[in-house]
Amino acid sequence: MKHIPRKRFGQHFLTDRAIIDAIVEAIAPKAGQAVVEIGPGLAALTQPLAERLGKLTVIELDRDLAQQLRLHPQLQVIQSDVLKVDFVQLAADKAGASGKIRVVGNLPYNISTPILFHLLEAVDVIEDQHFMLQKEVIDRMVAQPATSDYGRLSVMLQWRYAMENVLFVPPQSFDPPPRVDSAIVRMVPHAAPAVLDPALLSEVVRVAFSQRRKLLRHSLGKWLEQKQSAPSFDLQRRAEEVPVAEYVALTQTLEAGKHL
Repeated sequence: MKHIPRKRFGQHFLTDRAIIDAIVEAIAPKAGQAVVEIGPGLAALTQPLAERLGKLTVIELDRDLAQQLRLHPQLQVIQSDVLKVDFVQLAADKAGASGKIRVVGNLPYNISTPILFHLLEAVDVIEDQHFMLQKEVIDRMVAQPATSDYGRLSVMLQWRYAMENVLFVPPQSFDPPPRVDSAIVRMVPHAAPAVLDPALLSEVVRVAFSQRRKLLRHSLGKWLEQKQSAPSFDLQRRAEEVPVAEYVALTQTLEAGKHL
């Protein structure tokens, strides 16, 4: 189907057959699994997924594309902004006995981070996620402490997922080619994640990285003072030097202090 990519939707359509095959292999879909695809576009990935799965649920914002996709007998099409989709309810409707869905997609690069945080709220009903994203974003997602890419996104996602960069995707694999390199990330929720208040972890990490060039005593230290909290935590470091586990432990300590 002929479709002119719309800049306001951040549309870049995957056309490289070898890359498409490699992505499908990485996802390894099996017949009968409940899979949800975000941003199917021109169905480059959708078609081989549907062939292996038997049926597939897709979420597409573009009304014209959604109308075309509805002609495909194996697809259930949800025409919506993905940020408004209730994935917990979707899993209840689609997942059957397993109770969990698999989520895949070529995420619009202009809103990829909000989508990742929206899905984090539904992580308990997600088996795994495979996303095409800007390579720079994936580098930040999987970054290790004491590197320039390590930051809020790294901590917030690594607390809840095991992640790996599984495939590099060059600009020429798309029509039109984006001005950035892309990659595929695999995100598998941890089976037994640390129990904490995600909003508090988010606040701790936001404050810590608000002045990432300075020692934490200038940012997180002052914030802890305002909260009249003095946990055992080394503030003579920069935010990027603190491992995920220590941010998690600090959050749990602060939570425990609230309930004393």
